[in-house]
Amino acid sequence: MTLLITWILDNLQLLIAGIYVGMSTAVTIHAILWKRDTKAAVGWIGLAWLSPFIGSFSYYLFGINRIQRRAVELSTRKAWRGAQRLHLTDQETVQKELFLAHPQAGSMIQLSRHLSRRYILPGNSILPLVNGDEAYPKMLAAIASAKKSVSLQSYIFDNDAIGIQFVTALAEAQKRGVAVRVMVDGVGVRYSKSPNILKPLRDAGLKHALFLPTRIPRLPNTANLRNHRKIMVVDGVHGFTGGTNIRAGHCLNIGVKSPAQCLHFSLTGPVASHLQQTFAVDWAFATGESLQGEAWFQNNERCGDSWARGINHGPDEDFEKLSDLLVGALSMARESVHIITPYFLPPAALTQVLAVTAMRGVEVNILLPSRNNIRIMDWATQAEIGPLLEKGCNIIVTPEPFDHTKLLVVDDAWSLIGSTNWDQRSLRLNFEFNVECYDRDLAMQLKTIFTDKAANGRQLRLSDINDRSLAVKFRDGAARLWAPYL
Repeated sequence: MTLLITWILDNLQLLIAGIYVGMSTAVTIHAILWKRDTKAAVGWIGLAWLSPFIGSFSYYLFGINRIQRRAVELSTRKAWRGAQRLHLTDQETVQKELFLAHPQAGSMIQLSRHLSRRYILPGNSILPLVNGDEAYPKMLAAIASAKKSVSLQSYIFDNDAIGIQFVTALAEAQKRGVAVRVMVDGVGVRYSKSPNILKPLRDAGLKHALFLPTRIPRLPNTANLRNHRKIMVVDGVHGFTGGTNIRAGHCLNIGVKSPAQCLHFSLTGPVASHLQQTFAVDWAFATGESLQGEAWFQNNERCGDSWARGINHGPDEDFEKLSDLLVGALSMARESVHIITPYFLPPAALTQVLAVTAMRGVEVNILLPSRNNIRIMDWATQAEIGPLLEKGCNIIVTPEPFDHTKLLVVDDAWSLIGSTNWDQRSLRLNFEFNVECYDRDLAMQLKTIFTDKAANGRQLRLSDINDRSLAVKFRDGAARLWAPYL
């Protein structure tokens, strides 16, 4: 033993060098084999070799996707087989054929079908709900009317006045015999004050779960992957989704400090099954419980005129599906594009498509908050938007309160609603849920929301970007380097 210790001490530098080379080589091999983004692969390989041990350890924590949920989805899919595809009426068949015959709509329907593995569903009613002031009363009323089940999933679920209202409503529903399931993201739950919402949920006896808890030894699996979805489904037939978390800060009329605007949606009709399917897979992944039966899944009756389809994306088998969808939608735009997003740091490919869309003569309008709730995001965005202004995109910044809305409308006919921001975290690292809608009336409602917000804003000029001081440009450029992690 003494000889061994002596040999180790005599050769310590050589051993350390060998471990460093071995770890860096392992990172290099793994990145080459599994990283789809060439820049990301090169960056991680460089970090591993240039930052001994720290780079390799960082890659182990943050660079490896260990989330594989395909088996969970396959095992739970039988629960919604009946809701996968509706039998179309003769009128709906004719309408769908007209959609497919239209060059842009037909191409989008085929693209989305390929990406989502879901059929587009007719007969939906989709109602925009502006801020928590409109969304929360509708959601609480739906819980109060529940007969069979309530599924609730939120990135942030605060332990505040609004959060407690939801806990109380859910507990009362459970006392009536309603099956209740609540899921909160493992990172998002930490946004709340202490104690967080888990204690009230436990005290109320509600069945709940964290999605990817950020606890050692699971930290390497979870630290950088977040479930950003906001979904609620009542009795399998009435759904809610959008960008609104459950927190008092999304209400503008109750006197909270630093409120945030947002947009949520009530969806009734067959597309509610897509919300429930998404929740069911996440719940089975987090808890092992499979939600099955008519309490959770209904072959919904038609409730309106919207054709719609739910689209999942995330850092697992659904990787970059929304990026592909956005590229497709922008490529098919002929007249106008209206975007609202709180965080705007798209990948280079998406930035290029936006610029090309504007150069084709399409009116591209992007609405951003004038002051972000994440200051470094403001700086990084300033470094990104110059080329878009040069190519003809219109960028409008709106005053406080901070606008958390996520929205895309193309040609006043096609809309995308849901939880995704136009940044690399949402598009590459987060689990997100969105709904594409083929409904001109809805698109015009959403365009009106855009127009009303823009009326209070200021359109950026290229000189606003070019006239920044050298120090500010350096700060903003340095912030942009962190774009993949913001």
